[in-house]
Amino acid sequence: MPEVIDLVSKFALFSDHWHPRIIAELNHSHVKLAKLHGEFIWHKHEQEDELFWVVKGSLQIKLRDRDLIVGEGQLVVIPKGVEHLPVAAEETLVVLIEPVSTVNTGDARSDRTREPDWL
Repeated sequence: MPEVIDLVSKFALFSDHWHPRIIAELNHSHVKLAKLHGEFIWHKHEQEDELFWVVKGSLQIKLRDRDLIVGEGQLVVIPKGVEHLPVAAEETLVVLIEPVSTVNTGDARSDRTREPDWL
């Protein structure tokens, strides 16, 4: 059954950074929430596009040839195969929409790789 999901209350349920939490599933994609702070790792997703929607804060997405700045209320889609490095100078709250198969570290599995939990 459809339900309304309150992003503010969902974000309040966790405090760690770079660990996506699933809040919904649609059309073989997950809608995830994450808190970001600091620098992540260079990676790419060979088979999946990745949407970053900034709810609060600001996100820099470094690409090999340029940087993108995504502010509150803005989003960016990183196409599959594009290497990127997310950086958040301050705590930034994001919604991620990506296929169910997406691993947060893409092709760069490391100690930062997380299995997303359902909230």
